[in-house]
Amino acid sequence: MALSAQQWQAIARTVLASRLIDEIEERELAPKGLVTYQFSAKGHELLQALVAEHLDHQHDAATVYYRSRPFVLHAGMTYQEAFSGPLARSGSRNGGRDIGVVHNLVPRRNVTVLPASGDVGAQYTPAAGWAQAIRYYVRVLGDTSWDSAVAVALGGDGSVATNGFWSALTIATTLKLPMIFAIEDNGFGISVRSSLQTPGGNIANNLRSFRNLVILDCDGADPVEAAEAVETAVLTARTKGKPVLLHARVPRLCGHSGADNQAYKTPDERADEERRDPLPRLRSFLQRKGIVSASQWKELADTVEREVRTACDAALAEPEPDPSSVARYVFFDGKTMQRVGGQWVAQPPQRSFTEEPRTDGPRVNLVEAVRRTLACELERNPRVLVFGEDVGVKGGVHGATMDLQRQFGEDRVFDTSLSEEGIIGRSVGMALAGLVPVPEIQFRKYLDPAMEQFNDCGTIRWRTNNQFAAPIVVRIPVGYSKRTGDPWHSVSGEAIFAHTIGWIVAFPSNARDAAGLLRSALYANDPVVFLEHRNLLDTAPARTPYPGDDFVVPFGKAQRVLDGTAVTIVTWGDMVHQSLEAVRSLGASVEVIDLRTIRPWDKEAVLESVAKTGRCLIVHEDTITCGFGAEISATITSEAFSFLDAPVLRLAPPDVPIPYNKTLMAAIVPTPERIKSTLEQLLSF
Repeated sequence: MALSAQQWQAIARTVLASRLIDEIEERELAPKGLVTYQFSAKGHELLQALVAEHLDHQHDAATVYYRSRPFVLHAGMTYQEAFSGPLARSGSRNGGRDIGVVHNLVPRRNVTVLPASGDVGAQYTPAAGWAQAIRYYVRVLGDTSWDSAVAVALGGDGSVATNGFWSALTIATTLKLPMIFAIEDNGFGISVRSSLQTPGGNIANNLRSFRNLVILDCDGADPVEAAEAVETAVLTARTKGKPVLLHARVPRLCGHSGADNQAYKTPDERADEERRDPLPRLRSFLQRKGIVSASQWKELADTVEREVRTACDAALAEPEPDPSSVARYVFFDGKTMQRVGGQWVAQPPQRSFTEEPRTDGPRVNLVEAVRRTLACELERNPRVLVFGEDVGVKGGVHGATMDLQRQFGEDRVFDTSLSEEGIIGRSVGMALAGLVPVPEIQFRKYLDPAMEQFNDCGTIRWRTNNQFAAPIVVRIPVGYSKRTGDPWHSVSGEAIFAHTIGWIVAFPSNARDAAGLLRSALYANDPVVFLEHRNLLDTAPARTPYPGDDFVVPFGKAQRVLDGTAVTIVTWGDMVHQSLEAVRSLGASVEVIDLRTIRPWDKEAVLESVAKTGRCLIVHEDTITCGFGAEISATITSEAFSFLDAPVLRLAPPDVPIPYNKTLMAAIVPTPERIKSTLEQLLSF
C-alpha cells in the first residue's frame, strides 16, 4: 500500500528536523563543548523514517543504535528531547544518565523503542526476544492483540560482524520469527571498510542461501526504492511471520562521530556520498509527485527550522539533573513502577507467601527443590518460560528441568541454540515484553560470551531513568562437583556478579532456601542471578524437606545456622557445609552465618554477630583477590572495629583456576581441615 501524501510530508518533516539537529550540534553545540558525544545520522534519515512510519501496531518494537535518532524522532521523541539528551539536561529521555544517542522511548506512536546499548551489535538478540514474545502471546496466552506485531533491529554494516547479529539471526530463522534486520550499510565501521566486516562487503549477498530468511536489498537513500523495500519487509514479517534482512545502502555524510575527520575517504568517495544525499532526492521526489510544491517545501523547511531552534533554546534552558537523584533506580524502590518491562507493569502478581517452611515432608535434593519450584510457578503463572541448552527433552544437564517440557509444552520449556549471547539477549527482549524468562546457563564459565547482555540488562532501569526494566532470572550451576573440578565447569565467580550493577545475587546452601529464594526471584521486579552449587545439587548436606509452594526467602536476610560466642564464620553456598564440618571437630563455640544472598547481603546480621563474638572468619570458594569476602571484611573493619579482638581473616582459593586433579583441587579450595586450622589461628590471637 503506497504511502499517502500526509505520510510523505511527515517523513519529510522528520528528515529535515534530524538533519538540522545534527548540523546545530556539529556547528554550534559541539564546538562550544556543550555536546561532548556527537553522532550524526546524516544520510541515514530517509530509511529510518520510512521504517518508523510503517511500525504502527501497538505491540511493534524496535531496537536501535547510536545513529538512530531519525527513527526515534519519527517514533515520537520531541525535538527538545533530541537536544536534551546530548546536552545531558534534566529533560532528556534518560535524565542525563547516558549518552544522548543511546535511545529509549515508551510507546507514543505505537512502536516501543527498547533501551539501546552503547555496545555495537547488542541490539539484535533483545529484538529477537521481543519477536519470540509476540508469538508466545498469541500461541500460549491467547492474546490476539499481539497478532501481526513485528520486531525490528536497526544496525550499521559494521554490526553484522558481531556475536549478537549472528545469534539473533540463528534465533529468528530457526524459529521463523517476525523480525526485521534493518542494516544501514554506509560502507564504513568508523574507518574500517565493509569488505573487512563481511566478505564482499554486502551481507545480503552472503545470506541469500540462509533458510527461512527473506532478503531485500535497496538504495536506502532513494525514496521510491527504499519505500518499496521497507513496505515489503514489514508486510512480510507481519503477514507471513518470517524474518527479513533489509539491506539498505546509504551514504554517511559525516564522520563516525564529531571527532572523526574522515581522512580515510578519498575525494571521489566524499563526492559520491554527497550525490547520494537522501534529502535533495526526497525533495525532488515529492515535488515530482506533486505532494509538495517548491514553495511548500520551503515553507515546511522554514517551519521545521523555527520549531527545531525553539526546541534547542528550550533544551539549553533546562536545568542540570539533580545530583541527589543519581543513585535512584538501580533497583526497584518498591513504589515507582517502570513504564515498560516485567510482569508487574501489566498485572502485579497477587500471591500470599510465607517465610515459615513446611517441615513434614520427605527430604529432597537441592536440584529437586529447584525443579518443583519451577513446575509450581510454571503452573501458576503463564508468563513464565524456562529455556536454555538441553533443558527441554533432556531435562537439563543437571536434571533441574526434568519432565517440565512434557508437562508444559515446547513453547514454555524449550531448548536454544548454543549461544549464551542469544540466551541472555532474548531473555531481555522477552522481559521487556512483559514475560518472565528463566534462562539456564549450564556452567558459570559459559556465561562469558553473554556478559555484554548481562551487564546491559542490570543497568536498564537506571540508564532509562526508570522508564524500562528487564526482570529475568538466570539460573547457573557453579563451583566444583562431588566428583571433580576443572577450570571450565567449576568456576564460582560470585564476586563478579556482586560487582555487576543492578543484579540481585542469590546463592542457596540447601534445598529449603533454594526453593524460597527461587520463588522470590520469580516475583522480583529486578534481574536475579540464581547460583546453584554443583556439589550440593544431589548430595546429603543440602537435603531438607520441601518447604511448600508458598515459601519464600527474602533477599538480604541471612540465616544463622549455628549459634556461638567465640568466633563468627560468614559464608555461603557449599562453604556453609564445609564450615559446619570443621566446627564439629573443633570443640569451640562458633557462630556460622549463611548469607544466602550476596547482593543484597545482610550486613546487620553479620555486624550483630561480630559484635557478640569479637572475631570473624570469612570463607568462600571464589578466588581471594577482590572476592566478596573483602567487601565484608572492609565493612566489619569500618563499622565494627571497636568490637574486634583479632583481625578479620579470609579463607579462599588463591588466584588460580580450579584444577581438574582432585588432590590439586583440595590444595586450594577451603576444606574442613583448612577451615579448622584457620579458626584455631584466629582463636589463639
